Amino acid sequence: MSAEAMLDLPNSSIIQGNAVRWGRIGDGQALVAVHGTPFSSQVWRRIAPLLAAHRTVYYFDLIGYGQSEMREGQDVSLAVQNKALVALCGEWDLDRPEILAHDFGGATALRAYYLDGLRFSSLTIFDAVALAPWGSPLVQHVRRHEAAFAGMPDYMHRAMLRAYLQTAAHEPLSEEALAMYSAPWLGPVGQPAFYRQIGQMDQRFTDDVEALYGRMDCPVTVLWGQEDEWIPPEKGNVLASRISDRPCIPIPGAGHLVQEDRPEMIVAAVLNQIANR
Repeated sequence: MSAEAMLDLPNSSIIQGNAVRWGRIGDGQALVAVHGTPFSSQVWRRIAPLLAAHRTVYYFDLIGYGQSEMREGQDVSLAVQNKALVALCGEWDLDRPEILAHDFGGATALRAYYLDGLRFSSLTIFDAVALAPWGSPLVQHVRRHEAAFAGMPDYMHRAMLRAYLQTAAHEPLSEEALAMYSAPWLGPVGQPAFYRQIGQMDQRFTDDVEALYGRMDCPVTVLWGQEDEWIPPEKGNVLASRISDRPCIPIPGAGHLVQEDRPEMIVAAVLNQIANR
C-alpha cells in the first residue's frame, strides 16, 4: 500500500444498532486509531501504513461518519462514540491497546478511559476536543438552524463544506484531499448527516469527563499544531498538565489537521512511544 492509497474498510460490525466500518493492517501489538470530526479514518492513510511495520493498526469510521451507517434520527454524538470504541476493542479481543486519537477521537478515547474503564498501553493524542469551551461560531449557528442547513441547495453545501474543511489545515489541502474528505457528506444521505453531527455537538459530553482528568496509568504523549485555528494550542498545554507527566509537544507549521500538514510528526511520536516502552 502506498502512503497515498486510500485505506480499506472491508469489515462491518453492528454497534448499538449502527453499522460501523473498520479495517486492520500490519502485525504485532494492537494500536487503535480514532479520527475526529468532520473527517473519517482516511485521515490515517499516510500514517497507518508506516506504523503497520511495527503494530497491528486498527482503524474505523465513527458512528455516522465516513463509510459507517448514516440515517435520519441517528445518535452520532460523543455520548455513543466511546461506547463504540469500547465495543470494538472487545470484539477485536484487545487487552490494553495503544491508542492514537485526534479531535473528537480524543474526546472519545478520554471518555472511554475515564467513564468506561477502558485501559491503554499508551495514548498519543493531538488537537483534541477535551477542554471547555469549544464549538466554533459555525457549530453554534448550525445547532440553531440544522434543518435549514440540511436543506441547502447542493452547490451551496459543497462550497461551504470545502471552505470549512480548508480551515482545519494550515497548508492548502489538495483537490484529492478535499474530494476525499467531502465525499461522505454529499448527496441526499451525506448532506443531512454532516449537519446532524454538528447539530449534536454538545459541550456537556466533555464536561461529563473533564472533572475526572488525572494522570493516566500509561505513557501519554500530547501534541498540538501551533497554527490550529479550531482549538488554541494553549489547550494542549493544559491537557498535558492534566493527563500526562510530559509537556505538550508543539508542531510548527501545522493547523488542526496535523495528519495533512505534518503527518511525519505523528508517526515520529508513536514510534518514540514504542521505542521508550
